[in-house]
Amino acid sequence: MLLTYLQVFLVGGFICFLAQILIIKTNMTSSRILVLFLVIGIILEGLDLYDPIVEFGKAGATVPIVGFGRTLAKGVINQVTSSGILGVFSGGLASTATGIGAAVFFSFIFALIFNSHTKKS
Repeated sequence: MLLTYLQVFLVGGFICFLAQILIIKTNMTSSRILVLFLVIGIILEGLDLYDPIVEFGKAGATVPIVGFGRTLAKGVINQVTSSGILGVFSGGLASTATGIGAAVFFSFIFALIFNSHTKKS
């Protein structure tokens, strides 16, 4: 079990390490880095290269935004093979609907609990 935690930490930490290097060494905004990582996840899943990373890193590979890109791509691939070309439009949404729904729900709950305000610079 300790080895599993180490693997998750190494993979997730490496993804965060890459993002931090991009933040420090480039002029990329954090939103551009998120989109880049999302697209990398989509490309790696499309080339069938992300499964070995998930097998090794488990949640360290599936929880970051790269894993979200993988889930989008996997949903599209599955839906296209079962439903045809219209699966391009529905597959990604169907595979990520639970996570998106949970994010919206919990965001609403926390907005009710806490007093949000704009950050002063």
